[in-house]
Amino acid sequence: MDKKHLVIGVIGADVHAVGIRILEFAFREAGFEVTNLGVMVSQEEFIAAAIETDADAILVSSLYGHGELDVRGMREKADEAGLEDILMYVGGNIVVGKQPFAEVEKRFKKMGFDRVFAPGTPPETDIYYLKKDLGLLDAAETETGRQPEAENTGREEQI
Repeated sequence: MDKKHLVIGVIGADVHAVGIRILEFAFREAGFEVTNLGVMVSQEEFIAAAIETDADAILVSSLYGHGELDVRGMREKADEAGLEDILMYVGGNIVVGKQPFAEVEKRFKKMGFDRVFAPGTPPETDIYYLKKDLGLLDAAETETGRQPEAENTGREEQI
């Protein structure tokens, strides 16, 4: 695989550190170069790191429920910084209260995120979509990927 660079971190005032370390490990094992910004990361820090590392994707995590507030305007800031083509993913417990995932996903995509992941999404699903969106899937991975696509499509559960 052509090494692609990811910038990952936990946005806002969120201090949940374990999950982002697990994702960092999984992404590295899958062949990605990873810059892990850790916790309590601002939008500006994500964007600056993406520019500095010539990243292919920004992956934003949030577990404390305020991700929706923390990421507002992030796509616009990335575009203004010259990152119009960068992939942007968001995942975790990204909203307050129980809400249908399909509605949450729609709102985040409207904010400019390419993919939205519910709490508990396995790293393998993130990796599959990264490879798919970056044009890195081989034939076997494309076949295997039908399962994550089926699991992630038309979710009705509340998150």
